[in-house]
Amino acid sequence: MMTVSVPVETSYRLDNLTVRHLAAGQAAALHGIDLAIARGEQLAIIGPSGAGKTTLLATLACSHQPASGLFQAFGVAPWDLTQRARHRLRARLFLAPQTPPLPPRQRVVTAVLAGRLPQWNLWRALVSLIKPSDLDAAYQALARFHLGDKLYARVDRLSGGERQRCALARLLLSNAQVLLVDEPLSALDPALSQLTIATLQQEATARGATLICSLHQVDIARANFPRIVGLRDGRIAFDLPRADVTDAMIAQLYKNDATAEAASRGEADYSTPPTRAAGACF
Repeated sequence: MMTVSVPVETSYRLDNLTVRHLAAGQAAALHGIDLAIARGEQLAIIGPSGAGKTTLLATLACSHQPASGLFQAFGVAPWDLTQRARHRLRARLFLAPQTPPLPPRQRVVTAVLAGRLPQWNLWRALVSLIKPSDLDAAYQALARFHLGDKLYARVDRLSGGERQRCALARLLLSNAQVLLVDEPLSALDPALSQLTIATLQQEATARGATLICSLHQVDIARANFPRIVGLRDGRIAFDLPRADVTDAMIAQLYKNDATAEAASRGEADYSTPPTRAAGACF
């Protein structure tokens, strides 16, 4: 009996991709990146600070244009599209930056419901600013991150970790097919870290979405994600199933990095909120 091969639908294809910093004299932030990511895959991106993880996620979110190479999302080249068509494509993506760009005086319920903006027309979005709609959905999304009691709190009353989880609750209300999450555990304790990763993976599985998550917590990445991409100096050091990632590879990836030992143990500094500049959030 002849077996028919069914092509796998891809979320992304990157061939020999180079991406330059927006500042710093246009120096290259990513070099020769080759990646193929199938729809529904869940993968973690690890590497030392400054490796290019955030730049890679911004590129995948179509908010940072590559300098050269092939970049396709859902089988099309986003930067060959018209601005309107590219905007429609971005509505299928959700980027959750490490430091969420949440207006400080906004109520949490409004911030979370912003995840629905790509689905709403202008009139409904304006009405929701005055009288938030679908309060139950907002509450349920927050409750999955143990934030249900913060529904009517102001954003500037939240801790750094609570703001991160508020932004992830917004992700749950989107209908995005690709979830791009940048270091979501940087301000969370170990218990909340496990809850957060489990919730993100459950949501991605339930909607058949692709989940791409950058992490400093190497142990959490290896324990939870079936595919691990190691990034160093803007280049892919390895791209392997987690079972094939060895301790020696991790040591080499973080060699001479001041945070290597902490990263390998999955430690984080919970004393202060993250300060990295926020990216776009779709």
